[in-house]
Amino acid sequence: MTQHHYPFDFDPSQPYMQQASDWIADVFYEKLPEAGLELRDEQIYMAFQLERAYADKQTIFAEAGVGTGKTFVYLLYAISYARYTRKPAIIACADESLIEQLVKPEGDIAKLSRHLGLTIDSRLGRSPDQYVCLNKLDDARGDAQLEGAEHFDDIYRSLPDFVHKPETMQSFYPYGNRRDYPELSDEVWDHVGWDVFQDCMVCSRRHRCGQTLSRDHYRKSTDLIICSHDFYMEHVWTYEARKREGQLPLLPEHSSVVFDEGHLLETAAQQALTYKLNHAVFESIITRLLEGEIRESLALAIEDAIVQSEQLFDRIQQSSRAVAASDRRELLWDNTLIQEVNRLHQLLDLIEEELVFESGLFTLDEYQLKIVEEHLEMIQYALSLFRKPEKPISWVMEDKSGISLVIMPKMVKEVLEEHVFSRKMPIVFSSATLSVDGSFEYTMDSLGIKQAESFSVASPYDYENKMRVLASDSEALDEFANQMQATVKLLGEAEGGTLILFPSREELARFKQAMNDEPLAQQRRFLYEGTSEISHLIGAFQADESSVLCAVTLWEGLDIPGPSLSQVIVWSLPFPPNDPVFAARRADAQLPFEEVDMPYMLLRLRQGMGRLIRTSSDEGTVVIFGEEMRQPAVKERISAIMPKGVKLLAL
Repeated sequence: MTQHHYPFDFDPSQPYMQQASDWIADVFYEKLPEAGLELRDEQIYMAFQLERAYADKQTIFAEAGVGTGKTFVYLLYAISYARYTRKPAIIACADESLIEQLVKPEGDIAKLSRHLGLTIDSRLGRSPDQYVCLNKLDDARGDAQLEGAEHFDDIYRSLPDFVHKPETMQSFYPYGNRRDYPELSDEVWDHVGWDVFQDCMVCSRRHRCGQTLSRDHYRKSTDLIICSHDFYMEHVWTYEARKREGQLPLLPEHSSVVFDEGHLLETAAQQALTYKLNHAVFESIITRLLEGEIRESLALAIEDAIVQSEQLFDRIQQSSRAVAASDRRELLWDNTLIQEVNRLHQLLDLIEEELVFESGLFTLDEYQLKIVEEHLEMIQYALSLFRKPEKPISWVMEDKSGISLVIMPKMVKEVLEEHVFSRKMPIVFSSATLSVDGSFEYTMDSLGIKQAESFSVASPYDYENKMRVLASDSEALDEFANQMQATVKLLGEAEGGTLILFPSREELARFKQAMNDEPLAQQRRFLYEGTSEISHLIGAFQADESSVLCAVTLWEGLDIPGPSLSQVIVWSLPFPPNDPVFAARRADAQLPFEEVDMPYMLLRLRQGMGRLIRTSSDEGTVVIFGEEMRQPAVKERISAIMPKGVKLLAL
């Protein structure tokens, strides 16, 4: 790489990171102020802290409050280091709305590029479920009974010509992204969007697929690849298997990783590092073996396994129960259920033995055989975990494909430690909320990080005069009808837009149902998460200063300055649900409420409150509901996380 690729005049006789740090200091002291941006001491301080992490290739926790300009700092280091190592940096964001903040036309990457006259090569690595599946679209178009059927022909007509023709593409042409169809609800999108039960490896259209084309494109980035936490963890979890199958890993070799809103990485890791077993998928894959000329003993073993799988999942359905505020159903284990699991395990052992004989006869398609064997290996490993004295964490999910048994080995920390944190490269955790009571131990321990640098920088904003926090500890407001009445009154009195944060989809759905009977619903625009694509909803909320946005996932990342967001209502304190994952963490803790529930709730509440003040001129009110506010210990801990000068006032 020639010297002019560096963003400064590089002297090979001097340490690169020292020169990069000097250049970054010049950017903050001179170049950005010349472009009209204010000089921020917090950015300078953070820049010197990050220099250590990049020079020593260490993990660092960068806790920086709203308004410190932390994004500019980590972007400058990530880009500089990427150009030095000739490998792109990964910026992993907690969700799609955070990615949007970075990459939109007036976002932080575009601003840096404009102010510094720097051409930044940044490309998006979106999760597969953000893309149309061409096969599912064909199926959906053929089913007039499906919800949203009127949209599917429009989507088909919007596809580029090369999808249907064998001609060669001259250049990268992105298509089929979830954001291209903002009017579709999540339920309608599910009919056409990619899901884990699509077998892309044997799809004849994979080289014309929007998802595949985008993957080829982002892998060639020289500076930045922007993706979600989920996508990064999927990369980690599938890395070895993809290499074994002769596929490229999801992400290319990279120079450094920034986890924006890094306190949420554990959740993404838990979602990625799981095994999902589903009867319909098992049956569709195992029956591929019946398509060839096979011996009768193998055919009988396959049929027995299908019957046993069906019995097992019937039993799982009967033995699972819903958990409030969670989409994970609890599985009630008993001896009968364990016996059903072991019986399937034995039948799959038999099939694997039969396949050894069969493969020697060369009657089966080698490619299909490999896919089936990989799948059987995964199922066998997942089922074997139940034979160990320490059972894995498991739960049941229910969706359009039926029920799935989800199994999470108790080794999330070990996988992260081995495949992420043991690598000798700079890893930055960036967020306004990484510590609890001044300590980073809760976050470090949850991720299995033994050693890391850390620092905290407070927000420069005048919270004392700009933010009012009202909290309800009234027993009367525990009643849903009374809380609704109080909320409608707050919404009616608000001069700007309001964000209502719910801890679960069930509570949001109940609120939405109740609002249908309120006259206010005719006077103000109510926007509900799930009714259309999320960035489309956020844009509509920002454009209408009197609207109300009701959400479950926007505790982090939402950045709406000005009167469009002048009130945040926390519907109830965001304690973790009593689902199997948190139950397992509580079981491992000496003081579960203090060590698991309270730190989780405080981090999430701080994030939710952080949606209100986004610029020095913003002001407004935060309202907190929650019956736990009547517990003096809880109220005291919440008072302690208030920004400097802000006191909890009674509602």
